[in-house]
Amino acid sequence: MKSKDIVLTFINALNQEDFAAAKNCLDGNMNFKGVLGSREGADVYIEDMKKMKFKYEVQKAVADENDVALLYNIDMGGTSILTAGWYTVSNGKIVSIKVIFDPRPVLK
Repeated sequence: MKSKDIVLTFINALNQEDFAAAKNCLDGNMNFKGVLGSREGADVYIEDMKKMKFKYEVQKAVADENDVALLYNIDMGGTSILTAGWYTVSNGKIVSIKVIFDPRPVLK
C-alpha cells in the first residue's frame, strides 16, 4: 500500500469510528504534534480520538514518497476547522502526525 493510501485509510477509519482499524494504520510508537498539544504512542492517541470523535472532510491529499499532506475540514464538536496535516509513513505505518489550524473558534 502506498503512503497516501495508508493515510486515507486511517482517516476513513476515524470517520467511521472504527478505532481498531485506525490504530492498525499507526506505528505503536507514533507521535502527534498539534496546536493544542502532543501525544506519544498509538494507544494514547487512539484513546483521545475515541473521546473526541472528530469527522474529517478531506479537500486535498498530496504525497511525496513517505510524506503525505492533507488539507481537510475537521468537525470538532460542531465547529468545522480548516486544517493542514503532515503524515509520515514508514514500513507501512504512520509514525508521525503534525497538524496546524487556527484554534480560536474552538477556544471560545
